[in-house]
Amino acid sequence: MKVNQTRLSNLPEHWKIKTIAAASEIPVSNGLYKEQDCYGKGPRMIHMTEVFAHDFISDQSMPHVALNDRELGKYLLKDGDLVFARRSLKPEGAGDVALVSPTGAMSFESSIIRARLKKDISSRFVLEYLKSPYGKAQMMTLVRQVAVSGITGEDLKKYQIPIPPLPEQKKIAQILSTWDQAITATERLLENSQQRKKGLMQQLLTGKKRLPGFEGEWVSSRLDELFTFKKGKGLSKSALVENGNHKCVLYGELYTKYGEVIRDVVSRCDDQDGLASKRGDILLPSSTTTNGIDLANATAVIEDGILLGGDIIVLRPIKQQDPIFFSHLITHIKKHEIAARAQGITIIHLYGSDLKDLVVKIPAKEAEQKVISEIMTTADKEIVGLSQRLASLKQEKKALMQQLLTGKRRVQVEAA
Repeated sequence: MKVNQTRLSNLPEHWKIKTIAAASEIPVSNGLYKEQDCYGKGPRMIHMTEVFAHDFISDQSMPHVALNDRELGKYLLKDGDLVFARRSLKPEGAGDVALVSPTGAMSFESSIIRARLKKDISSRFVLEYLKSPYGKAQMMTLVRQVAVSGITGEDLKKYQIPIPPLPEQKKIAQILSTWDQAITATERLLENSQQRKKGLMQQLLTGKKRLPGFEGEWVSSRLDELFTFKKGKGLSKSALVENGNHKCVLYGELYTKYGEVIRDVVSRCDDQDGLASKRGDILLPSSTTTNGIDLANATAVIEDGILLGGDIIVLRPIKQQDPIFFSHLITHIKKHEIAARAQGITIIHLYGSDLKDLVVKIPAKEAEQKVISEIMTTADKEIVGLSQRLASLKQEKKALMQQLLTGKRRVQVEAA
């Protein structure tokens, strides 16, 4: 197979390299600045918020901005236009792109750059290339990184894209679109599962909905009537080693790596300086630099002997309780009460003594706690499965993009 030698890669015969300027039907241009008193009526106007949030912009809600006749002629968007974010606080956000399919009149503001491609170039193909690892890497070479990272229209004009013949462009875009549909469908299933779990928690963890076979009023208890309070110790990040002899948990991991249950411990150490867990312990972080709500991320330990580092509050049951039930109850029903007890500005602290008089309402029988926790566990398994499926689809699409969008893997195009 003959190839064209380019600085991008070795491309198949008949593929061309075009800059965005050369591929554009009209000059690449910045959007329009309008004063605030122009807002409220007129066509919808795309801002960077929409570009960062969506790959495809069509019927989303956005501000309406009045335009005069000259502006209507110059700044209205058409189906297939590409819009780029000029600036971003994060370097990877500069040059982010979305494909426009307007439903009604739509314009774009001054922080947006528009490119309108020629008829023999598929906007969807170009979007996929721009979103691919190759495309993003090339964009980063054009981004000017100062206090706010950005890209100019002149820089964007120089951006180079490998362009196959139009039928091949369309076929590649169609294949990648199929993957996008699978990803979107899985995202919706995941969102539905998360919402379903949220609804179950609000009903089951408060006693508003009772399960068959259980009757009687729930009882109110202070946490110090149900648990003794302990504190983790030692174990800084420097103690972590890849193949350490002991499983361990650091406080920051409670709101970054675990949900309501520690099932698979992700960290290990050789250091033995830590509080050994007991099955049934409930863990909460005691400090954060972000948000007091993070301190209400309760995590149930279902394994003995895990070393618990400093800045971890440990609630150890006085009598048999279902730990998974309590971790969900504290995290989702009591989180705002717990956050209100935290103290600090730059670093927010929570102490075991802050929680001792916290009142929880719970089933009188542990059996009811256990059945509720089993329902939560089933919901969690569904969410984890869908999350893994979504991650797999995204990774598979990423690998496919790197093959198809550079010509390393060819597609079959039916003869006209």
